[in-house]
Amino acid sequence: MTRSLTGYVVAVVLASSAQGEAPGVVPAENSEPRPRIERLGTVVAWPIGECTPIVFKGRLYRYEWVHHVFRGEKPRDYSRIVEEQTGKATAPFAVGASAFGSAFVDGDTVYVTASTGRGVRVFATKDLKHWDSWIALDLPGFGIFNTSVCKAEGKYVMMFEIDKPKEQAGVRFTARFAFSEDMHHWEVTPPECVYAKDRYTAPHCLRYADGYYYNFYLEACPGWYETRVARSKDLIHWESSPLGPVFRPSDEDKKIANPNLTEAQRRRIANLGNVNNSDMDFCEYDGQLVFLYCWGNQTDEGNLGKAVYRGTLAQFLKGWFPPKQR
Repeated sequence: MTRSLTGYVVAVVLASSAQGEAPGVVPAENSEPRPRIERLGTVVAWPIGECTPIVFKGRLYRYEWVHHVFRGEKPRDYSRIVEEQTGKATAPFAVGASAFGSAFVDGDTVYVTASTGRGVRVFATKDLKHWDSWIALDLPGFGIFNTSVCKAEGKYVMMFEIDKPKEQAGVRFTARFAFSEDMHHWEVTPPECVYAKDRYTAPHCLRYADGYYYNFYLEACPGWYETRVARSKDLIHWESSPLGPVFRPSDEDKKIANPNLTEAQRRRIANLGNVNNSDMDFCEYDGQLVFLYCWGNQTDEGNLGKAVYRGTLAQFLKGWFPPKQR
């Protein structure tokens, strides 16, 4: 397996865009000490969309939202879960009903949350074969996209991405939040619990530790998109990491980390314009964090990259917010 130690990512020239024109030079990331993320390269080629690494019954899996034609019928997305070690995939589930899916494991249950357009549907399984589902949120007037669930102080917390209503979303896309005791009944927090209405801050991954909520989100920059992190104790007042982006487009994204990719896929990867690192998610496994993220042209095509951080979740989260110097 190819590895690259990139604790301090230097400036890179972005690959050609989909139109064949280079969008410019990405400035250097913050040079202060920061959590050391090792990019391994591309593991899955398009048409796989948002993915979540999860650990279930001691094994590492990958939840996949697949943009595809399902069994010769009209184009319909579906979900599946793939075992990392064997590559074996479950039967498709949530066919036509798994837009912007995200997975979360709690004890003996795998949950998948997916957008219905104006709400969120939950799928749940204890054996990766039989799935139950129910509506968690139904919010007329809302436009809902990505979701992420974590636990905080014994409760489930959902972050969901909105682009409307305008008075709550501001500049799309924006994080809103909801709480639940049982994953079935959810209460949306007041509108002031939001991040952030003044600019493009598309939310992708929510974590909680030591009294802080950590929101890993996509920030729009001139010519590219990068993943950043902010934290909050109350979901109202937020502190941005002083260490800059967590992920930024890099030529390392185009390394091949899956030997089973075809020559045609490798050519597409080599030629694809790379202007975004988005939809990041991660889990703890075997003494490290395993990351999956999307990279590509941010319009109609992307691929799935993999990375690792050799440390604990607590170390990683705290590492983005070093003690302030006095």
